[in-house]
Amino acid sequence: MKRFITFASGAVLTCASVPSAFAQSSVTLYGVLDNGFVYQNAGGNNSAFKAVPGGLFSTRYGFKGSEDIGGGLHVNFQLEQAFSGQTGAATDPTKAFNRLAFVGMSGGFGEVRFGLQNSPQYDVLQAAMDPSWVKSIASPMNNFNALIIRANNGISYYTPTFGGLNAKFMVALRDGSASTGSGVGFYNVVLQYINGPLNVAAGYERGDEPSVGAGGSYSLAGGATPGPGAVLSVFNVGASYVIGSNRIWLAYHTENLTNTPKYMEHDVYQISDSYQVNPYALLSVMYGYLHDRTGKGNNAQELGLLFEYNLSKSTELYTAAAFLENKNKAAYTLSGTAYSGLAVTPGTNNRGIGVGLVHKF
Repeated sequence: MKRFITFASGAVLTCASVPSAFAQSSVTLYGVLDNGFVYQNAGGNNSAFKAVPGGLFSTRYGFKGSEDIGGGLHVNFQLEQAFSGQTGAATDPTKAFNRLAFVGMSGGFGEVRFGLQNSPQYDVLQAAMDPSWVKSIASPMNNFNALIIRANNGISYYTPTFGGLNAKFMVALRDGSASTGSGVGFYNVVLQYINGPLNVAAGYERGDEPSVGAGGSYSLAGGATPGPGAVLSVFNVGASYVIGSNRIWLAYHTENLTNTPKYMEHDVYQISDSYQVNPYALLSVMYGYLHDRTGKGNNAQELGLLFEYNLSKSTELYTAAAFLENKNKAAYTLSGTAYSGLAVTPGTNNRGIGVGLVHKF
């Protein structure tokens, strides 16, 4: 259960003439712990059974708060750090908060944020693309896609929702420490429409030198490594619709990671179904196909299965399983949300199964 620490200004001020604009503020401590085991085989003797953190959710803790400053305006902040639930070590020990560190304001105009933050594609759009929200070894989108997850020096604006439609915009400025100097290093826009059982979202992002220029963190699949001057461009669209106890999902992803020569250029198509077995159990099946647009025939496909069982409102058990087929020189692997899969010999198929326990507080 989330623990709320509430500070009421009126309780500590004794002067009756204090303006009423000093309103109530709150700070929330929260977190997620996800630990488990995974077995993966990538052909022959290339197999492993190991304990892993973050098979479905990234383990982290954080603080978020909001102050009501009157007139319908709120000042908001969020700080978040990722760490290993297996060892307790920070994912990036050089940073006090390596996932989120932003402050902003919200009101009738929407919301603005400044600082280290998730890209709208990662924060919002992925929830519209498949039942796992593009997480775990069971999600083809997780194993095939590149994405700039979050960026330093971010400036974002989230519009209010009008008739089910909303938009989210973000740019990230270089701070002069990267080789590309100043200016905009990354931008992202997402549009979303929600109406009853229908959820549709689409977004485009572009980042120069995703490993350096945009800062924050990024995710690349298939062994690609961006070099100086690399540009990552990504377009995603996802839609889902509820039919009885099922939600049907369709998703499309296209990307270009360019330099000299091109590192990656492909499309990914995915269809999924999630079935609510009972109030506590959810079974999801996902199939994805990757088409290599470089003409080299480095295609791939994956079938994934995810079963989630809620022990309570805060705790769940899960099992994720997948089979991934690589064609020609494709070398995609099965990665968890917070860990990398086995290195794969090009053209080798791989399979895996993992179990885990998640607790949210």
